[in-house]
Amino acid sequence: MVRKLKPEIQKVYFINQYTLVHILSGTGTIEVDFKNYEDWEDKAIYLAKGQYIKFLSDDFEVRLIEFPDEILFRSRDVRVLFKHLISLGYINFSECAECQRYLENSTFSEAMAGLIDVSSEQWYWQNPFQASKPEYHIIFDIKDIVDAHYTNHLTNQDLARLMKDNGLEAQAVVKDKIGITVKELLGRKRLVESKREIAFSDQSIQEISYGMGYKDPSYFNRVFKQAAGISPARFREAVAYPHRDHFTQDILELVRKHHTRERSLEFYAKKMHLSVKALSRKSREQLNVSLGQLIRAELIKTAKRLLREDATVSEISFQLGFEEPNHFSQFFKHHTGQSPSAYQFQKYHS
Repeated sequence: MVRKLKPEIQKVYFINQYTLVHILSGTGTIEVDFKNYEDWEDKAIYLAKGQYIKFLSDDFEVRLIEFPDEILFRSRDVRVLFKHLISLGYINFSECAECQRYLENSTFSEAMAGLIDVSSEQWYWQNPFQASKPEYHIIFDIKDIVDAHYTNHLTNQDLARLMKDNGLEAQAVVKDKIGITVKELLGRKRLVESKREIAFSDQSIQEISYGMGYKDPSYFNRVFKQAAGISPARFREAVAYPHRDHFTQDILELVRKHHTRERSLEFYAKKMHLSVKALSRKSREQLNVSLGQLIRAELIKTAKRLLREDATVSEISFQLGFEEPNHFSQFFKHHTGQSPSAYQFQKYHS
């Protein structure tokens, strides 16, 4: 099924079918599974059952394409789109002309399988972890095990047994290609699922701890606080979505309005009638990022827009309040991995 949506700000949209989210227009931040994303432009986002997406501005328009299960499970390659490892699952839409042709039609059912095929090919072409296809299959075999057994607190020996003959090789491949151990991958999965239960269920913290495989709720509290920086009870208060105030919308509007000239926390704290400490705390609790990260993300977004409009580095540097053009160039490359000129070159050769 294909449908267009103008999402409500701060509303949690739960994903009940495997879904492609194509953001047609909008500004600001999206949140998926308690992580915020600013760099969503020119991407087609793939979400699996059980995930959620939330829009932190009120001007988004999105297209949702929901795939029937029988399309999803006819090929093992499809899992690279939906089984997220350390970040958001997406393809670079602007670099995939064939994907764009599929999405030019707003309603299609027979083309869904083809869209999945070309998207999988695009994902492998992007090669986000610089791995060979056999290595990717090893990595996603491990991810299948993590998704099935994250409540069991598996040891390395347990994982090796589950992976049978290539268990040790698999763990080495995961560490080498995505930069974290399998144990860390398990821990991240367990943390996200713990957060999901705390935020969206009526279970007590004790019940959730038992459901996550902890025999001692006190130990679960300590592990959660160490990983999330906040206790389970405090996290539940912070993400009480139906009772959120207007903090998120207000601070995002301020950052959009003033980011080209104002970088100091003191400025935004004064505008929000909060102390710097309170502003920093609320930003992390309600947006999962620091205010500094929000400002930098907005600067990068504006810079990319201006580069696409063929503004010069000097012009952009002046508009964004940098003292020297080379300061802007260094800032842009540090946060995007490429120079402003390389970003413009990519625009004309994608």
